[in-house]
Formats: sequence, C-alpha cells, structure tokens
Amino acid sequence: MQANGIKKLFSAIARHYDFLNSLLSLRFDGVWRRETVKVSCVAPTSKVLDVCTGTGELALAYSDKMGVEGSVIGSDFCFEMLAVGKQKLQRDSSRPALSCRNTNFLAADTLTLPFLDNTFDIVSVGFGIRNVADLEMGIREMTRVAVRGGRIAILEFTQPVNPVFRSLYYLYFRKVLPFVGNCISRNKDNAYGYLPRSVMQFPNCDALKAVMERCGLTDVQFYRKTFGIVAIHVGKKRAS
Repeated sequence: MQANGIKKLFSAIARHYDFLNSLLSLRFDGVWRRETVKVSCVAPTSKVLDVCTGTGELALAYSDKMGVEGSVIGSDFCFEMLAVGKQKLQRDSSRPALSCRNTNFLAADTLTLPFLDNTFDIVSVGFGIRNVADLEMGIREMTRVAVRGGRIAILEFTQPVNPVFRSLYYLYFRKVLPFVGNCISRNKDNAYGYLPRSVMQFPNCDALKAVMERCGLTDVQFYRKTFGIVAIHVGKKRAS
C-alpha cells in the first residue's frame, strides 16, 4: 500500500485504535510494550525517539520509566493519530505526571526524520515499521539519528513457528480480527483486513535481523513473545 493510502487508513481508525488494540490483543499489547522498554535498557536520563508512534503508547511506556532529565519524542506522519496521543498528555490521570512533562509529539516521516545524526540514545518503533514504504531505508534513518552505541528497538507482529498454534492463530488473525475490528471501527475500507496482509508480507525474525545488520547494527537480538505472535528486535549502532 502506498504512503497516502496508509495515512488515510490510520486516519480513519484513529479514534478507535487504542481500544481495538487492547481488545484484539487480549490486553497483551501493553505487556509487549513494557517488555520492549525493558530490553532496550532505557535509563532515567535517556533521550528516546519513537517513530511511527501512532497514538503514542510506546512513547509513553518509555516515558513512564524516565527521570526528570530524560525525554521522549513520538513522531508520526498521521496527524489524526498524533492528535489522540497529544490528548493523552492532557487528560491521562493514570500515568505519572512526569510522563506528560517529558513527552512531545511531532509530525514527521520516518524516511526523512528532521533530526541531526547521533541525537537519541534509543530509537524505537512499535507495530509501525511494516507500514513504512521502504523497510531498509526506514531502519537506516532510525540508525542515523541514534548515538554511537545507541539502541534500535523494533516491536512487531511476526508469524508463530509452532505449526499447530500457527493454524489456530491464522484463523483468528485472518477471519475474526478483521471482522471485529472493521465492525467496531465502522470502517468500510477493510482497515483491519490490511493488518494480517501486512504481517504475512513482513520479514520473519531472522530476515529482519539480517536487515538490521545491513543497516549498520550489531549485537542484534530478538525475543519472541506470546507463542511467537510478536517479536522484539534490539540492535546497537556501531560505536565508530
């Protein structure tokens, strides 16, 4: 799907996005984000950029672990999704007050990030890198803005390796999830049918690791979660 189509799709479901993520993942989405924060070794003083941030849930998960000297920026090219994220900073009383003070959202394309080289300690993306028009270019751009020795963290859906569970999961993923998602969001363009299609076309864990290594990352590790339906990849930018 072209970039304009992706933007239109997510603009249409922005208001329902968080609710449906939680519902359709059986509330595991928050667990996956917290695990991503953990394995990327965020520190209280870290500078974090979360690209394809959507409504900002991963950005805020990082922010919840930060100190007063840390900062988080969430970037996305979909204004409607960012608007939902900005509203959370104003009214989400369930989060620490500091999370709202050290987090900012801005409009930016992941393929052309408006930041200098070697700026952020951690550059993350949660469930968004498969929507970038050029996967390798997107990861290279994330790597460019990371400091030397900084970490790139990618949380993304993948395909389970156990054949029995994979068959059951695909039934849910291809049939139940699109039906429920499209009904609740009242989307007529089959937005939630796009999700399984994009996941099936996305590189598996080993292939994504290879892409990250081609982009200049070292010590790339990946962690399968929840029977292998998602994976967290973490790599380091070369120190020199």
